[in-house]
This record gives sequence, C-alpha cells and structure tokens, in this order.
Amino acid sequence: MTPSEVLALIGRFDPRGDGELEKSRELISMMLVHSPMPFSRDQFEPGHLTATACVLHPVEQSVLLIRHKRLDRWLLPGGHVETEDRTPDATAMREAVEETGVHLDSALGLLVGMDVHGIPPKKREPFHLHHDLIFSFRAATAEVGITEETRAVVWCPFGDFDKYGLAGSIRRATFRSWALARVPAPLAP
Repeated sequence: MTPSEVLALIGRFDPRGDGELEKSRELISMMLVHSPMPFSRDQFEPGHLTATACVLHPVEQSVLLIRHKRLDRWLLPGGHVETEDRTPDATAMREAVEETGVHLDSALGLLVGMDVHGIPPKKREPFHLHHDLIFSFRAATAEVGITEETRAVVWCPFGDFDKYGLAGSIRRATFRSWALARVPAPLAP
C-alpha cells in the first residue's frame, strides 16, 4: 500500500455534497501527501491512517458494533494498518475478524465513508488523529463473539442508532453501505 494508491482511492470517492466527508477527505489527502509515515501508528503529528469495517447483517437491517475497551464507546470494528495489509480494505477486514470473529461473505470492501477524529492520550501516546477510511462488508452469518479487544459485540438495528450513541460518520457510512448493498449488480452482456 502506498500513499498514492490511497490518494487515488479516496479521490474516486463521491462525498455527494456532504461537507464533513469533504473535509475528512481533504485532511486525509494532506496527511498522505505531507507526512513521512502515514501508515505508522507511531506517527502522531498529524496522525495516521486507520481503517474501519461497516459490516451489514446477512439478512436484517443491522450493523455490527463493538464496545471499544479503551474508549468505552460503541464503534464499528477497525484499527491500525499493519505491514502485511496490502490495501486499506484489507486492514478493515482483518480488524473486523480479529475484534468480532465475524465471517464475511466477500473479501472486497467498498469505501463508504471517511472520518478524521481525535484519540485521547494513553501512556506513551499523545493525543493524535485517526484518519479513518470506512469500508462496507456483508456478514456471511450472524455469528460473532467478544474478543480480548472488545467489551461487547452486537448487531445494532438501524432504528437503535440513538440508543448506542453512534456518531454521524457511522450513521452515514451504514446508510451508504445499505444503499449500495440493495443495488442489484448489472447483468453481464
């Protein structure tokens, strides 16, 4: 994975007039262009790239959430880029599987959102930014489980977003994922 490959990916993303998405795309682009190690979790200024999985339930209108141990919030599964990750969607997929044990029906993730957000300081890590790319996946089964990285794992029905206190970026990515999942694939000629 190279900064230019990720720049091309986010350059093809259509934020559809969403000001928050446009701002996040601009911040991520600038971080990729102007920082020496954009994929390193040790780069704190201006932060580093992360990837998140928006995993849709195989049948119901629900999205997979984790209760993050450190942040103590309901979030989509995701995390830091590792050296073996060839693409950002591979990072998102790996993190979803590691954090929830979910079985995905496809290895291909579609970019459905971006969000730049702050991460509080911890031990040797100062406050920094996660420049997050959000990818859509569909689960092959509803089977999931708690891992050492999570406090809880749930399938959140779309009508319960307020109950779980979900951020706008998660809501937008989930609805974009659902819209894309419902569009039938074009027929082959």
